[in-house]
Amino acid sequence: MWKMSSQLETIVAAYKTLTKIPSLTGGKLNNAANKVTAKWSVRNLDKGKNTSYATSYTLDSELYVTDESDFGTDISNEILSAISPRENYKAIIREEKNGKDAKKQYLEVWNTNTLSQSVDLTALDIHGDVYADSEFGSLDWSPDEKALVYVAEKKLPKFEPYIKRKAEEKPKLDGSGETAPRKGEEFLYRQDWGEQLVGKHLSVVVVFKLATETFTVLSGIPDGMCPGQVRFSPDGNSVVGVVWETEPRRLGLIFCTNRPSYIFECTLDGAFRKLSGDGLAVRSPRLSPAGDLVWLQREAGGPHHACHQLVIMKKNTNTITTLIDIIDTEVKTENGYSFTGLYCQSLPHKCFSADGKRLVLSTQHHAEIRAYVLHIESGSITDISNNRGSPYSTSVVDVRSDVILVTCSSLVTPGQLYIARLPAVGSEAATSWSRVTCNCDATAPVAAARVRYLQLQHANSTDSVNSFSAIYMAPNIENKQFPLIVWPHGGPHSNFVNAYSLEAALFTTLGFASLQVNYRGSTGAGQASVNFLLKRVGDADVRDCKLATDYAVQNFPIDATKLCLMGGSHGGFLVTHLSGQYPDLYAAVVSRNPVIDVASMFNSTDIADWCAAESGFDFTEKGPVSEEQLLAMRRCSPIAHVHKVKAPTALMLGSGDKRVPHFQGLEYARRLKANGVPTRIYMYDDNHSLSSPAAEMDNLINGAHWFMEHLQL
Repeated sequence: MWKMSSQLETIVAAYKTLTKIPSLTGGKLNNAANKVTAKWSVRNLDKGKNTSYATSYTLDSELYVTDESDFGTDISNEILSAISPRENYKAIIREEKNGKDAKKQYLEVWNTNTLSQSVDLTALDIHGDVYADSEFGSLDWSPDEKALVYVAEKKLPKFEPYIKRKAEEKPKLDGSGETAPRKGEEFLYRQDWGEQLVGKHLSVVVVFKLATETFTVLSGIPDGMCPGQVRFSPDGNSVVGVVWETEPRRLGLIFCTNRPSYIFECTLDGAFRKLSGDGLAVRSPRLSPAGDLVWLQREAGGPHHACHQLVIMKKNTNTITTLIDIIDTEVKTENGYSFTGLYCQSLPHKCFSADGKRLVLSTQHHAEIRAYVLHIESGSITDISNNRGSPYSTSVVDVRSDVILVTCSSLVTPGQLYIARLPAVGSEAATSWSRVTCNCDATAPVAAARVRYLQLQHANSTDSVNSFSAIYMAPNIENKQFPLIVWPHGGPHSNFVNAYSLEAALFTTLGFASLQVNYRGSTGAGQASVNFLLKRVGDADVRDCKLATDYAVQNFPIDATKLCLMGGSHGGFLVTHLSGQYPDLYAAVVSRNPVIDVASMFNSTDIADWCAAESGFDFTEKGPVSEEQLLAMRRCSPIAHVHKVKAPTALMLGSGDKRVPHFQGLEYARRLKANGVPTRIYMYDDNHSLSSPAAEMDNLINGAHWFMEHLQL
């Protein structure tokens, strides 16, 4: 009988302990700001999936908790929910599995006493699945509480082969009014929106009227436009949202804020107009109490994520004014803090002060997420982050009646809800935070861990950007040298922040120090840093990781013979680069869905434009294929250094990865094995993130074991 080694038993025990700590996934205030609802997710290992639940808290006039729910309420099958403006109703889109694969979606409307309406959307058959993802999904009430709007997959006509024997040749009508079925179109290729949006091809906006229980698919949105993020206008006669262009190609949307798109308005009788300009990528429209419309925008194309503008269109005008511009390096807030621009992918659902004159938001800033108040008329920005004690990341989740609800988290503190009253204009810097939730503390080894922010710089560099940041975390154990995990993030245009992470907690518990590297090109450090990396991938980012490694070895209690590399996606690109460019420095590697050969990835990824932009040229599929560009993509790739690798390497791959197809990792593994490098491949029935419960558990435990085994710990 097979028996786990003591190493594996230690890792499994640590993982099981950490999975019992729930993650805070959201929070809401009621209109009076005297009740808070928190949403949580906890890994349910026996069920093999996450359990979502809600808890509630009653507040007094000083915003202190006076009562809380005795037990959590399971909301695992709620994919969307929304409370009506006057809080008379709650709408829920619920998804239930019937059997192994079949699923049904229901729209429920609850009043304060009971379930008042329930509609089987699947049986209704006027559209496909309701979208609940972060890009398209929305569920919004009309101001008069008489209608709901949401986004769903467009219903397709029925198809059949050209030759099929039938009992009756007379055409019949299906539920959509089309003569059914269409011949010869059943195998017609239909593009979807790629990674984590597989099966989402073309969306429609659906309006549900409560009184008559009628559903209307909104007309007027032009063919070739895919709508999402919709909400009712203040008068309830139209909806506003985002439409994405779909031709000539749908490029992957998840994690990519650079797709050509428009803010639009469409009346309920089908009059459509674009509100934003051409050549832009837009997102997150929000309406103020006065009816003004704000949204985030940047130029379309270029790096997949970058700094955004915040703009406003005043009610009943077509004039667009910039409230926060794109920032190259930094500016100072009213209270003297550094502000490097907006990198958030969405604004809070409710983000305005009661009078609509101020807006509250949060965004990445170097190694933290920080919260800010913007005065709309003056343009002044004040940092209101919860940093009165230990450093935290502060994310705004809701604003009601001049009360702000945020999540606060750090590498040593799981996420908790905090609350504050928005001070008077000019006094925002005095914002005082109180904790709402009080459960879910970190395990003792994690709570005691040491965390340091590092600001690193290349000496004597002539580069236009020569500094970057990193976060060092290590167990609080005296007189001990630690093995070090060098850990660059994916993207490359994203960043690590000081927020709780099960992965970081696991490695700290097992006695590792970790170094999370925000190399040049990371977000949260100014647009100049984002742009700097273009055409320098595989070079500048690699040198940054090497400099961070050297600094940690020289300044912290690190065992220089026990240096490991871990990273996924572009982080996987970097760790495979580092093991090839510095073959005698690193002792073991774990790489998840790594980019190995940009040239071959160009033909198979859902974001071919990423390959072009990062390699330093404009993306186009017109005209002849450029051998020069393909060669440039090959030269910046880890495959160019694979023959030099010595470190044992484990590859964690997703068979359903649309972003970095798993063939990249397989090609790398074949060459490693041919060169005699100890190599192991794990293949998961998952997408790029490897975040399903089964995949996460297996790759974390096996990754930790790979390090401990090859470092002989």
